[in-house]
Amino acid sequence: MPDLILASASAIRHKMLVAAALDVELRPVSVDEAGLRAALAQDGASPRDMADALAEAKARRCAGRYSQGFVLGCDQILDHAGRVLAKPQTRDEARQQLLDLRGQTHRLWSAAVLYQDGAPIWRHIGEARLTMRAFSDSYLSGYLDRNWPAVSESVGGYRIEDEGIRLFSAISGDHFTILGLPLIPLLQYLSDRGAIAA
Repeated sequence: MPDLILASASAIRHKMLVAAALDVELRPVSVDEAGLRAALAQDGASPRDMADALAEAKARRCAGRYSQGFVLGCDQILDHAGRVLAKPQTRDEARQQLLDLRGQTHRLWSAAVLYQDGAPIWRHIGEARLTMRAFSDSYLSGYLDRNWPAVSESVGGYRIEDEGIRLFSAISGDHFTILGLPLIPLLQYLSDRGAIAA
């Protein structure tokens, strides 16, 4: 039995968990994220609550298939002045997102929900604030030349673990939350529960 079943195909989340010496099994699930985001927005949910609801939806769906062990669902929402940005589908969309964020501060909400025996037992929502510098149009074009389509997998069209770090002038929040998983609180919980060596 692995330490965790991750209800995702996210390579970066998997890499973080494995680097922390956890035995992780990937079990991606299909959730209508766009539809759920739209429904939550219509109900007036905050970006923070959207991240939490999406993470729980993934964990719940996966936990329905795996009755034993810990099932982890994660999601991340980019909040720019109350507007939620999703992963860019095209290079032009990535360019527009980066132009919208240029010279501005936005928030990333990274939610994690842990299920066991078909029920939620733990949740955490991390927050990070990121300020983009006023980069030039020519730098942006070169950045997309070098990094598209890899950045299509990241909300906002950037990955701080790669060249995307050069887009920023200030960052507040822990590195793991920015990468999409509040890892330190998760490890502390699993350690406190005796699920991993303390």
